Amino acid sequence: MTSTAASAPTAASSSPASIAVVVAGALGRMGAEVIRALLASPDCRLVGAIDTTPGKEGADVGLELGLGELEVAVTADFEGCLCQASQLVRQDGPGQGAVLVDFTHPKVVYEHTRGAIAYGVHPVIGTTGLSPEQLNDLAVFAGKASIGGAVIPNFSVGMVLLQQAAAAAARFYDFAELTELHHNRKADAPSGTCIKTAELMEELGKRFNPLQVEEHESLAGCRGGQRESGLRLHAVRLPGLVAHQQVMFGAPGETYTLRHDTIERAAYMPGVLLAVRRVRSLPGLVYGLERLL
Repeated sequence: MTSTAASAPTAASSSPASIAVVVAGALGRMGAEVIRALLASPDCRLVGAIDTTPGKEGADVGLELGLGELEVAVTADFEGCLCQASQLVRQDGPGQGAVLVDFTHPKVVYEHTRGAIAYGVHPVIGTTGLSPEQLNDLAVFAGKASIGGAVIPNFSVGMVLLQQAAAAAARFYDFAELTELHHNRKADAPSGTCIKTAELMEELGKRFNPLQVEEHESLAGCRGGQRESGLRLHAVRLPGLVAHQQVMFGAPGETYTLRHDTIERAAYMPGVLLAVRRVRSLPGLVYGLERLL
């Protein structure tokens, strides 16, 4: 692999104190947005770009994204890129390790996260789809390795506020349903963000949506997926959507609706940069952006 530190002035390549960052899924829509945000941040430098798009191996990631030459080559060698990033900062001391930002695919996110920890690279994971068992395994592994990491279902500060409001409202309403809407290239359903919202609401230990009538679905699944708490989750996939979530509460004579809409992916970048800057000081793996605020 020939990836080197970015040479553009905005990449802060000349500052030894800047945070060395590898982006996995570099040519995807979220990966490209992350790289733009890194280049605009004087305390970060792009040192690796991982992507499995056929025919792009060895291409300059900056040229591929229309950002100008960055002298960072696209590679499909995940472990090789992590190894190089780890070696690049090996003299920088405790708390100064490289960071991986991963926006790839649920099928590989567990292996990517575990691999980053094994190489001493701090994972910041935006890919959803990890099971509770996998999250627990990764937390234990990160703790043993003394590597800080963060699994963030949604990097939007606005979404964190919605989740907190939903958890507060759940105290007062017995009936609630959650709907998430995403673009039709999202692989997992329901979204990790929607699951996280439900989990926060369920921390009260109460049951939701007590049965009022014997329901019958003429089309299987039309009432959404039902969790053990009784909460129902619905997933919509359509081109033209980015990421949207609604939590609707009902009571006699009223409904209370919380909704968050992501208009463009730039909305996630403050949260991504916050995680990149904080993750190296964490004692282990955390779950959710609220743990970093």
